[in-house]
Amino acid sequence: MLTARIAVLVSGGGTNLQALIDAQRSGALHSGVLSLVVADRSGIRAIERAQEADIACAVIPRREADFEERVLQALAHYQIDMVVLAGFLGILSADFIARFGGPIINVHPSLIPAFCGRGFYGLRVHQAALDYGVKVTGATVHYVNEVPDGGKILLQRAVDIQADDTAETLQRRVMEQAEWQLLPQAAEQVARTLLRADPV
Repeated sequence: MLTARIAVLVSGGGTNLQALIDAQRSGALHSGVLSLVVADRSGIRAIERAQEADIACAVIPRREADFEERVLQALAHYQIDMVVLAGFLGILSADFIARFGGPIINVHPSLIPAFCGRGFYGLRVHQAALDYGVKVTGATVHYVNEVPDGGKILLQRAVDIQADDTAETLQRRVMEQAEWQLLPQAAEQVARTLLRADPV
């Protein structure tokens, strides 16, 4: 294995995907290569980002009963070594995680264990932080296991909450100051670990 083959699962605009693409272009992500994007719905900006970067893209609707089976087939077809969840709104089953067998990482817009788990995604996370009155939030990249947002933490970065923040302004700042930096760093770290473990 010269470079780890990476698949990115997306559900929306793909700003975290773009951060990975930019990191690959700059050389910051060099131990892995972005080889597949899986979008769980059509018509989203993330698909365009994949196409613009000349990355293979599969659209597999998450509402379909065989979603996980079709994703596993795509991962096998493209010989994927690791998966990155980048704004992916689904929760993968324990069966999927076991059958894939490789590392899966996710970026979550809070400092886990705060404001995480089922029901905490997107603006809901940031609104919860504001409602609770915390002064600091941030983002976490973690390994994915069978517990939503429950896997081992790889990287975290704190972001201060400002007095006039809305969920929208806070979301943007957490992305800019934390998510877009942490996710490429974590992807490189995990890919590098895979290369060290490769016996060839």
